[in-house]
Amino acid sequence: MKDLHWLSATEIAAAYAARSLSPVELVTALLARIEVQNPRVNAFISVDAEGALAAARQAERDILAGRILGPMHGVPVGIKDSIDIAGLATTCHSKIMLDNIAREDAPVISHLRAAGAILLGKLAMHEFGFGGPTFDGPFPPARNPWNLAHHPGGSSSGSGAALGAGLVPVALGTDTAGSIRNPAGACGAVGLKPTYDLLSRRGVFPLAYSLDVVGPMARTVPDIAQALDALAGPVAGPVAADAHRRPFGRDLARGLRGLRVGFVRHFHEVDEVADADVAQGLEEAVRVLRSEGAEVRDICLPELHQMQSVTGVIWLAEAWAIHAKWLRERPADYTVATRRKVMAGAFLTAGDYVHAQQGRLKMIDAVDDAFRDVDLILTASTYETPCRIDDTVAYGRNYPRQARSPFSCTGHPAIGMICGMSQSGLPLTLQLVGRTYDEITLLRGAAAYERATPWHAMRAPLR
Repeated sequence: MKDLHWLSATEIAAAYAARSLSPVELVTALLARIEVQNPRVNAFISVDAEGALAAARQAERDILAGRILGPMHGVPVGIKDSIDIAGLATTCHSKIMLDNIAREDAPVISHLRAAGAILLGKLAMHEFGFGGPTFDGPFPPARNPWNLAHHPGGSSSGSGAALGAGLVPVALGTDTAGSIRNPAGACGAVGLKPTYDLLSRRGVFPLAYSLDVVGPMARTVPDIAQALDALAGPVAGPVAADAHRRPFGRDLARGLRGLRVGFVRHFHEVDEVADADVAQGLEEAVRVLRSEGAEVRDICLPELHQMQSVTGVIWLAEAWAIHAKWLRERPADYTVATRRKVMAGAFLTAGDYVHAQQGRLKMIDAVDDAFRDVDLILTASTYETPCRIDDTVAYGRNYPRQARSPFSCTGHPAIGMICGMSQSGLPLTLQLVGRTYDEITLLRGAAAYERATPWHAMRAPLR
């Protein structure tokens, strides 16, 4: 068997079924890997070794007795530190919340436990999902396993870094304007921002109430589908049962033939010009999609900066509403970057927020209109590879050069995934977007692209 730390969740489930691997053996190997590599990548801010080993022993007993809870049974998962795990601190990577011990599991955590997943600990993030890879917080920032001098994307930075470094097979992140898709792609992995409201946000510290989602991150698309089945929990909630169809990965093997893909070329060629490596990676992705049987055509959406501006106003206004009290009472306990960003929300008016919400409805209509003629939308994810982590000027420019936030605002599900390697040796990424509550087709398209390309099998050199 190959190195245990590079096993996918689907491979882990198969190995358990064949009795060629035990959960205790796997968790012990991952804990050893974390001990060696985490001081370099800073992905975990806390490791629950005792709890993970206890869960692994229970999973081993269950599996040997034939009590299989599903494909996530015995699969280790890392959790972003804005998500509550009972008895552990939820710090949001901030001095403000260092003593915030969760009283109960967030529902997504309860669902993972019910599916038999093993929780390894809490993963680093940007402070409150906002600040960036700063050095004045309570924990060091996570680093990119492909080049430790560079940032790993954010704000689910530890989740991306842990996957890229082989510390976990599956991680949980949150996404408000790209915070799952960015680190997943930047670290050579896959990240799904599900449809808004598909997964519970209770027990997750908010960044912006009307934009936040929780979602899975992994090294392969089948693992994303496997984790999503567990995270969604029992069929319930305000949407129709059809929106919670199971399993989410049931069409993974169908391929691309017959799917229509709309390529939003103007995002990275006209609205904001992408680096040459990024543009070339997208063109190669289009070639692959066509060779696999998809019909790819150029489509137009509203101008990128207009869509980003609408999202930005909503994001800032809601973040200010959450943090205003602490910022007045404890400003010095925030990192400089977070304090500066969130305080900008204080200068927005109610009219600004209402107008942005009106703009949001127009954006939703525009994307829904596009889906009348296509099944998936392809866009750039980011327009340049991750810059150095210690270059504040560069990452102030690097982070906004992206096309992820519009689909957080519209609520459509979106995947960020590796689509090549830049000349500098860092992953290139693309973004696929699906119809609301149609994660099945989105995952189908992403899986077909993944099978047709070698990128998901590449491993970071940890240099």
